[in-house]
Amino acid sequence: MAEEGSPVTLVTGGADGIGWAIARRFAAGGHRVVIADLRPEAAEARTRTLGEGHLALGCDVASEPAVVAMVAEALARCGRLDVLVNNAGIADTFLPTVEQGADLFMRQLDIHLKGTFVASREAAKAMLGAGSGAIVNLASIAGLTGLPRRNGYGAAKAGIIALTRSLAAEWGGGGIRVNAIAPGYVRTALVEALERDGKIDTAAIAGRAPLGRLARPEEIAEAAWFLASPAASYVTGVTLPVDGGWMAFGAAG
Repeated sequence: MAEEGSPVTLVTGGADGIGWAIARRFAAGGHRVVIADLRPEAAEARTRTLGEGHLALGCDVASEPAVVAMVAEALARCGRLDVLVNNAGIADTFLPTVEQGADLFMRQLDIHLKGTFVASREAAKAMLGAGSGAIVNLASIAGLTGLPRRNGYGAAKAGIIALTRSLAAEWGGGGIRVNAIAPGYVRTALVEALERDGKIDTAAIAGRAPLGRLARPEEIAEAAWFLASPAASYVTGVTLPVDGGWMAFGAAG
């Protein structure tokens, strides 16, 4: 149960996977959590499991008016916004580049990059007024290295990394810290579906990571909790890989 006066955290795409793990972690840490998701009924079901005081909202983060309305409603109903976690996203097509359409490419940018930009802009209006706040963006190792066939997704995540640095530099003087997490492959329902469809080989992926396995959603959530917490009070503009050593790995010895 969230108590009156608790910090408020808004998590986009919070009904499943990494977003749901983040929502649970912040609720366990005493925050009042606002779960926003494309499926409002799923968000509502999740908030019920967190207990009283938490809030569910429906939102398509690819729509600027919808994101503006989402942040406004969260502020109107909770009275404050301390943390924004820009997590909402979709998988890419894994199609060969010569078969990819520009519409699919732009869809990745709209959801991941534009959604992060608009939500951050709207949240910052309240955070700058309060003189404090933390924004955590979900990037990806796809934004840090080259992954074949993942053009739109990689470009969007690289954009999030650049946006994170830009906003951190602009808003630091106003008390807002902006950081990003670059997860490696995470054992979520989405990844398991891709595995069933033959689009990824999780055994090979696990073997490529020095720690020898995929991440658990809860491990990404702990990184988000750290970056939003007072323990990271002098950390801003950073993209933190949480990838089991994937980015550190050069070649087999």
